[in-house]
Amino acid sequence: MFSRVLEKQEFRLSRLFRSQIHTKSNIIRSPAENTTIYALSTPPGKGGVAVIRVSGPAAAAVWQRIVRPISPSKWTYPNKYQIPRSALMHRCLVIDPDAEESLDDGLAIMTVKLSAPHSFTTESTLELHLHSSPAILRRVFSVLSRVPGLRPAERGEFTKRAYLAGKLNLLEAEGLRDLIEAETETQRKVAWRSFNGSVGTRYDQLREDIVGALAMIEAIIDFGDAEEIEEGTYEGAHQRVRKLHEDIRLHLHDSHRGEILRSGIKISIFGPPNVGKSSLLNYFAQRDAAIVTPIPGTTRDVLEITLDIAGLPVRVFDTAGIRRSDDLVEKMGIERARKIVHDSDINLCVLSLPEALKGPPLPATIELLFDENTLVLYNKADLVGDDVTVISDMGGRWTRTVSVTTGFGMQEFVQDLGRILKKRYDFRGDDMPLVTHNRHKVHLENAMAHLNAFLDTSHAEIVVAAEELRYAAQEIGKITGRVGVEDILDAVFREFCIGK
Repeated sequence: MFSRVLEKQEFRLSRLFRSQIHTKSNIIRSPAENTTIYALSTPPGKGGVAVIRVSGPAAAAVWQRIVRPISPSKWTYPNKYQIPRSALMHRCLVIDPDAEESLDDGLAIMTVKLSAPHSFTTESTLELHLHSSPAILRRVFSVLSRVPGLRPAERGEFTKRAYLAGKLNLLEAEGLRDLIEAETETQRKVAWRSFNGSVGTRYDQLREDIVGALAMIEAIIDFGDAEEIEEGTYEGAHQRVRKLHEDIRLHLHDSHRGEILRSGIKISIFGPPNVGKSSLLNYFAQRDAAIVTPIPGTTRDVLEITLDIAGLPVRVFDTAGIRRSDDLVEKMGIERARKIVHDSDINLCVLSLPEALKGPPLPATIELLFDENTLVLYNKADLVGDDVTVISDMGGRWTRTVSVTTGFGMQEFVQDLGRILKKRYDFRGDDMPLVTHNRHKVHLENAMAHLNAFLDTSHAEIVVAAEELRYAAQEIGKITGRVGVEDILDAVFREFCIGK
């Protein structure tokens, strides 16, 4: 009944089989595929250990050329140049064979050809664990550059080779990059679920549901007049697609939680001049990140710091005091402040409590920037004695009264801010955001557009309807890299570090 779907599945399986044959057999590859790459896989600079990674068919030649045993009797092989047993760590000397000089005493791990599929790139690999000295590393890289067939790796090239070899999909590659860059516990959790395949499984389920609806439609196309087709098949496909459409809509309308958690929650500090905005930034940073003076208009540009608040990644922006000004430079700073407030996820308006007690609590130039994401912080409570509760609640808006100078109320303010952030952006269990990169959003929006087009077609346009479902499945497949994504591979992998 579902002959067309089965034919497509057989075609996909045949492609998978051919790719496995290409990977595992001795088919001659292109010169580009045969290139061996090398790079430093640890941060540069002085330290205890540096790891240099070599991957490709010439890895064994590198071992034979520059690796020597500390004591020949320690390696029980016919000669000192023989490749040792795979995946064992050996203490060794790393040498410059041309100068006949030892460069360092370190460790080496070799994964030889027969065991290569178990390496990260599925290629023969060599790892050199050396002392992290700039002088040692420069000399070793000089030696490697003279080995025929070797070249320095490009950004993310080791991971790209692992992806092209089928060791991980595109979502897992992105998750690996995000895991490396994670600075908070929440970022680690989000990245880990991409890297370990949990997110990919959810996208695969979406795609399988679309393919299931497509199979029902194609069965009608193939056997429309036959008795084998159950009554209500067409309506069943529509019902399934409507549910899928709603699921994708919910993922797209989650306030961009995934993207925000990955890149950091943007909090802007804004308000009139000389109310303590820069002092608040310094309190967050626990250092003098911003210049603080009693002169209004001291801050002219946007200052940014990164924080971990309640386990969530936060980017805090200090902005110029907003007021009417004829000073050209100050006016430019005020315009930048307005843009930052517009683009931020949370806007923290700082006001002077003594000034608010004297007159209107909210200047008109500031009120124009208020929205549903605005929180109000009254500062300088130390200048009004005990009279700190007379300010109105700003129409139900979240407000707190503090003194950044004395620390009054600051601990409670930071705790309350953390609770607000966790309520808006944190997740538990299956509530994890599905969309963590802008490209995920683009493909989901395209898929939803095709599902919309399917739902708008009539029974007479069933062939067109099937094509819309096929396009929707392809868009979901592009997220995990199941279908053609050659045009985005460079964009994904160039964000990696060189040695990964």
